[in-house]
Amino acid sequence: MKNTAITLLASACAVLTGCASSAPSIMNGPLAAMPAAQPAFVERVNNGAIYQQNMTMAALYNGRRKPRFVGDSLKVDIAESSSGSNTVKTATSRKNALASKGPGTASSSKGLINQIINLNATASGSDSYDGSGATSNATSFTGQIAATVINVLPNGNLVIAGERTMAMSNGVNTLRFSGIVDPKDFTQGNVVASTDVVNARLEVAGKGDVSEAGSRNWLQRVLTNSLSVW
Repeated sequence: MKNTAITLLASACAVLTGCASSAPSIMNGPLAAMPAAQPAFVERVNNGAIYQQNMTMAALYNGRRKPRFVGDSLKVDIAESSSGSNTVKTATSRKNALASKGPGTASSSKGLINQIINLNATASGSDSYDGSGATSNATSFTGQIAATVINVLPNGNLVIAGERTMAMSNGVNTLRFSGIVDPKDFTQGNVVASTDVVNARLEVAGKGDVSEAGSRNWLQRVLTNSLSVW
């Protein structure tokens, strides 16, 4: 019975450890959307004009329609870099001195009270503080990912999202991207720069032996904080 309880406790800890080892995602909402289905058996009206409904003028020149509807695909050219530094230095000092000289009367050597009154007293004190600190942060990421239009806003801007997953050597790496794009920012080939994406969210997540070896689960953190021998 005792061995069974220990086994159940160990299994519960293993399950909780596995659940806590995965970091929460920063993505909100779906990462892909299917295009709306075309109505069946609808006769297409040919009005003889060059411009037809649901067709952009770009398709007439380069044969590639720009993304406009839910389900359309595009490419995001990711080139993110940021750096920052902060330096703080504080220095303070203070020095105090106090001196008191008694009257020095002729009867200064007679009696305890006279000795206290005629006492020569001096006092001095000083304190100083010198502190400094520095911090710096630099990040850089480059790449490209295909995304999908998952929503069209009333002003015509497109909400995009995409995900790319690669498995290799018992490890899984996932790249996710989402944000809001102005269709005017598309370049040749329906490519948009990540710096032009509003509310951009970039996430690189990993699973597998390498990712688990480089991180600690919640149980290890508790033991590290509570047991000095861990």
